[in-house]
Amino acid sequence: MSRTAPRSLPDLSFRQDWKDLLFVHWAVTPEAVAGFFPQGTRPDTSEGRTFVGLVFFEMRDLAFARGPALPVLGRFPEINVRLYSVDGHGRRGVVFLSLDCPRLLPVLAARAAYRLPYHWASARRRRFDDRLLYTVRRRCPGGPRSRVWADLAGEGRNPDALDDFLTARWGLHAATRDGTYYWPLWHAPWRLREAELLSLDDELVAAATGLPLALSSRPVSVLYSPGLHVRFGARVPVHSP
Repeated sequence: MSRTAPRSLPDLSFRQDWKDLLFVHWAVTPEAVAGFFPQGTRPDTSEGRTFVGLVFFEMRDLAFARGPALPVLGRFPEINVRLYSVDGHGRRGVVFLSLDCPRLLPVLAARAAYRLPYHWASARRRRFDDRLLYTVRRRCPGGPRSRVWADLAGEGRNPDALDDFLTARWGLHAATRDGTYYWPLWHAPWRLREAELLSLDDELVAAATGLPLALSSRPVSVLYSPGLHVRFGARVPVHSP
């Protein structure tokens, strides 16, 4: 895994900032999640394992291409459940199983234009010195919810091989009616520190995967980042090499 983005992005589609990111990960066998990957991709593995990620962050300054940031719609908490993918060309990325967001218009646009599994939810981020609280509940009858309370006072760290595997991802894979696409992105290397879960009450992972990971097993990794600036390029189709 490379800690720096491997390509430039001559064609810019979106810009955004990600702030106060909390990464929570569980290890699973590739077979447990293989059915969730779009055509032309497969689970990416590290030492025979792949991972399910639950990621909390706040989106800020969302903007189209080189235009101005959207004044109201461009800032909101987002919580996603994701897997780790690789395609036949060796491009490593993520596959989103769900993305929960409190802004209805971005949810509808992302589902319609990019076939991403966004859901309208109530969501909130609160910061108390070195402690961070995220809460989310999907806006549908009996919708899953999540609440995480984390201590961010851990030491900064030089990313190890697992940190790089989980965070140094330079694109996403997603399926459309016409096949699978890869959407590249660029950002500076992550600044990471260890975080401690004070409490986690989560239903999103089980709703997305059918696996009761948040209830039955301890995360293998909990990391925090203060954030960074992100650029998305143009989507490209995934073809068999």
